[in-house]
Amino acid sequence: MKLARKLQKLLTAEAFASFWEHAQRLTHSVDSSPLLVRLDRPAWKRLQEKYPRAQADINRFAEVDYWIGINTERAQDLWLDRAGPLQILDLGCGPGYFLYVCRQLGHHGLGLDVGNVALFRETTALLEVPRVIWRIEPQQKLPALERKFDLVTAHRICFHETYPAGGNFPDGEWSAADWQFFIDDIREHLLAPNGRLLLDFNPRPDGRTFFTPELRRLLHENGARIFRSKALLSIDRRVRPRFKSSRADL
Repeated sequence: MKLARKLQKLLTAEAFASFWEHAQRLTHSVDSSPLLVRLDRPAWKRLQEKYPRAQADINRFAEVDYWIGINTERAQDLWLDRAGPLQILDLGCGPGYFLYVCRQLGHHGLGLDVGNVALFRETTALLEVPRVIWRIEPQQKLPALERKFDLVTAHRICFHETYPAGGNFPDGEWSAADWQFFIDDIREHLLAPNGRLLLDFNPRPDGRTFFTPELRRLLHENGARIFRSKALLSIDRRVRPRFKSSRADL
């Protein structure tokens, strides 16, 4: 299944999109080495010994070098290495690597996530990433925060999965109405003028598209620019936003 998926990607527009994304990063490369040098290496070594990869899959997020690299690429894709200082809110911030990278690039960030993952409590503390403890639920407003944001992001989204009572595995996803409530809430209460919302979805294990037809239709109706796994929305549904951004655009 995985091999067939890879071969299929080579023959579709997805391959060109992937090539273009990599080309853009190469054109404006960012060296993540200085970001790693600033870390407390002995503390990270102790953390990795405390949370060995072989013990649990989530412990892969203790591998700081790898994830700093991944999140540097995420910042590049949003042109954050070429933008003036922005206020950024990261939903489901997890270990905090994205906001750490953003801070090193001159931005101001705040994370939002559940507080029940011990590893993430320790990584965000080591990275000095501020966060609000909150669980995102369908048809429920996000918390009132002290400021509005030029950019709201959500990477590796899983908060839209629904679970049966007492179950550990998802049995469905948010409805279109749930997504519309979520988008409207962010636009009204969290985005600054000319602000943007990035939704970046996890790959599906069976290789299906990131977006169901219903979700893709709703995103288009909201003016989203869709690129591979990402959907970028403006505060104004009539305005199709750009991934490229500078402080002057805001």
